[in-house]
Amino acid sequence: MSRASSSASKPTVAIIGRPNTGKSTLFNRIIGGRRAIVSEHAGTTRDRHFGDAEWNGRSFWVVDTGGLVPDSDEAMDRAIRQQVEFALDEADALVFLVDGREGVHPIDRAIADKLRSAGRPVLVVVNKLDDLERSTAQYEFYQLGFGDPIGVSAAVGKGSGDLLDRIVERLPSAKESEGDDAINVAVVGRPNVGKSSLVNKLLGEERHVVAPDAGTTRDAIDSLLRYQGTSLNFIDTAGLRRRAKVEDDLEFYSTLRTERAIERAQVCVLVVDATLGLHNQDLRIATQAWDHGCALIVVVNKWDLVEDKDANTARRGQDELIEKAPFLRYVPFLYVSALTGQRARKVLDAILEAAAAREERVPTAEVNRVLGELIERQAPPQKPGEEVKLLYASQVGTAPPTIAIVTNRPDDVPESYQRYLVHGFRAAWAFSGSPLRLKFTARGARKQPRSDDRRA
Repeated sequence: MSRASSSASKPTVAIIGRPNTGKSTLFNRIIGGRRAIVSEHAGTTRDRHFGDAEWNGRSFWVVDTGGLVPDSDEAMDRAIRQQVEFALDEADALVFLVDGREGVHPIDRAIADKLRSAGRPVLVVVNKLDDLERSTAQYEFYQLGFGDPIGVSAAVGKGSGDLLDRIVERLPSAKESEGDDAINVAVVGRPNVGKSSLVNKLLGEERHVVAPDAGTTRDAIDSLLRYQGTSLNFIDTAGLRRRAKVEDDLEFYSTLRTERAIERAQVCVLVVDATLGLHNQDLRIATQAWDHGCALIVVVNKWDLVEDKDANTARRGQDELIEKAPFLRYVPFLYVSALTGQRARKVLDAILEAAAAREERVPTAEVNRVLGELIERQAPPQKPGEEVKLLYASQVGTAPPTIAIVTNRPDDVPESYQRYLVHGFRAAWAFSGSPLRLKFTARGARKQPRSDDRRA
């Protein structure tokens, strides 16, 4: 199986600085959007924000932090200090943002002292230099001791390209997870559903902290297991809560770690508490993994604690969930007890099957045979004008499987008919647990297939 491209973990860049230097503005500039609070009032950024960025072919996470005041005893300053310390733990490179209009501030010096012991590459970025071409204000910041300062105006974008060049230069080289042939398995879910207990049961030893308190697991921990000749790399993450309810730094960085784990994974195991049911947050995690192209397994843990269940209890529950998220009809559900070990080993078999389905490749002749049968059974709905014809198809990719269909009118294949094709293809080749993507392209077109392709 070819997994190298998705096993590399993106590095993280944290933006550090005292209040009101423009960290959120720079964050928005780097990620190309406005996902952080920006205000003229000092200290507006209370929560942490993160997003992904790409420059010159390198992708990386960006973390926006609150303004750091090293020696203040104010409660908010203490909280910001703490979350910056978490950022230092998480980051591979640091952007130390200072205010070019005000010059070197005593707080800048204190922050510099703190960053010198961080053991991370530090770039001093001098912001608010709107007349960047003639400015010399950045040279004052040599005295902070981190080499050449970089002048920018985050508000208007001046200098941002040079800054991104320097950031990419300082990022660690892309590393693959241990063993190129390993299947990366992200174990995710809300707090206290039994993720670590399940991983411990599968590994056969107590590698992860397990406690009755929600959110005990703080770090994402990789554990390698050899099963039936295949290496499984389990990424056990902290419990994920809806971002609006992430109230402290540990939870924020747990959320970041979980998103990074899903990005690395080929298979995502969503653990759900049987006694609480599957919540909207679980659906969001499942959708995120599915959209990312991960194979997905839903593990309903603590099944032994469910009272008054009968032979149809599980089926009824699945049907209710499929109504909310139709793609779950293609996802295996396993009902286990991590505490007793009941059916826990079936999870390993399901992981191997889902990973294999994600890499499955169907011969072109077989794809066209099934497509022809589906068209014969039900032709595409027609609009006034030229007839919609599906001409031929082939599988153009794996991880996840992707089928390209050549048609004379790629923009006129209705959503309902796309679903019909997905169901038909899956009836022929289950791709169980794996997303299946359809792309529609015009005959003879050299452009990329239409961007609103069907994912199911």
